Amino acid sequence: MSSLPSHHYLFQAMTSAGAKTLGMRAAADESQLADELRREQLMLLKAWRVPLGRVAPAGLPLKDDAALNDQLSILLSRGVPLIDSLEVASSVVSNASKNRIARLREAVAAGLSFSDACQKSGGFDDVTIAVYRSAERTGDVAGAAKRLAVSAKRRLGIRGKAITVMIYPAIVFSISVLVFFGLLIFLVPTIAKQLQQMNTTTNRFSQVVFSTGEWLNAHMGFTFAMAAVLVIAAIAVRGRAARGFMTWIQRVPAVARLILTVELTRFFSVMAAMVKSGVPLADALSTATNVISSARLREQLNGVQRGLVEGGLWKTLVERADALPLATRRLLIAAERAGDLDSAFDSLSQDMADEVEVRSARLLAFLEPGAILLMLALIGPLIIAIAVPLMTFRSGQ
Repeated sequence: MSSLPSHHYLFQAMTSAGAKTLGMRAAADESQLADELRREQLMLLKAWRVPLGRVAPAGLPLKDDAALNDQLSILLSRGVPLIDSLEVASSVVSNASKNRIARLREAVAAGLSFSDACQKSGGFDDVTIAVYRSAERTGDVAGAAKRLAVSAKRRLGIRGKAITVMIYPAIVFSISVLVFFGLLIFLVPTIAKQLQQMNTTTNRFSQVVFSTGEWLNAHMGFTFAMAAVLVIAAIAVRGRAARGFMTWIQRVPAVARLILTVELTRFFSVMAAMVKSGVPLADALSTATNVISSARLREQLNGVQRGLVEGGLWKTLVERADALPLATRRLLIAAERAGDLDSAFDSLSQDMADEVEVRSARLLAFLEPGAILLMLALIGPLIIAIAVPLMTFRSGQ
């Protein structure tokens, strides 16, 4: 992507009715801010840069990517000019992407090629730019848009499955923590007070739990302040924490296999879109390997790419990439011999997407009882601490 990092701006603007309004937005500079406001029929009056750090350029959301390319493929295949197609396509994307599509349309109207306009307007990845650049040489921009739309939809599907697998335990854990502290702060002190009034003997573990709950209840302001600090700290380090969590979770074999399958789905989907659009195989490999996080597989695929550039044989190079499943390597070799690699990439992408669905369903089936056990591990000790003194009191009567 070619867009520059942005800054936060606090701005004052005037509406078409003459009213003044305040707002905050990220932009590369004041001229870009004024240009984006102008498209929303606002005139920039003043702008102040807010020292909140620079904002990395955001890519086009995958959902908007799919909608944009799907709309372009339909309109262009029916002979609608590209500029008019982009105007219509801007109506099917989210509000956050409308300004980017407007800049793209203006760049095309100014005489830039579509691929160069995508690069200039920012937000489009290297795959999209390479596919459109190659399609412009063959005159099949509509076909390229369709292939990119199919690839984006497939990636949306597998991302939804992966997110579901990751979010489910996070939600259960968060609810368990909230219930745990809710019981500890509000219910435990009440029960502890009633047991004290009844002169009930409590064990050491129950005393610790009751004392903790009473202290948290008595210092509720401090408790909530510390909770807020922890939440803010978690938000501040969420990127590093997410990377650390992903590194740790990939040590679980079932999760590691699911992640690898997701990445292979994206890899073969990107390869299918690029090769079908006429991008040379070595160039397609150079771009597509960026979606692979497995160091071993990425290094092997980069080795295949380097070997192709140096004139190596596809069969020999693919055989060395033993991080790929044997059946996948055999299929790729047979497809290259038959001159049908693009279809092989497409079928492999679909097969991997189906496998993602199966693996994610299995992992969720495993996580459900695990999440219940996690909830019991958090809340169970509180229940035991409360129940034991009550049972002792009843038996002593």
